[in-house]
Amino acid sequence: MQSYDTVVGALNGLKARGYTLDFNVSFDKLICSDNKVLLNPNEFEIVEVYRFEGETNPSDEDVVYAVESKQGNIKGTFTSAYGTYSDAVSTDMMKKMAMHTDKI
Repeated sequence: MQSYDTVVGALNGLKARGYTLDFNVSFDKLICSDNKVLLNPNEFEIVEVYRFEGETNPSDEDVVYAVESKQGNIKGTFTSAYGTYSDAVSTDMMKKMAMHTDKI
């Protein structure tokens, strides 16, 4: 797995490696608004995770996820704040994200 110093560096590096779709977490699914791709938690795998901790500002704490659809034809990224600034997500999505975040 690669190593990155910043969120922007991770996103750019993943994009260069083919993770070109930008997803947003929408409670119980991932959504790419550019092309209307929707992925439910059972339709994708998180293949890489990068966690960044803000040294002086808690709002700088972020996690970058690289995801692939189980069919392998969709690759993209999404970011999620953690701690106080985390997004509201469904139980299934939380489980999916937590099992990968706990490993870093």
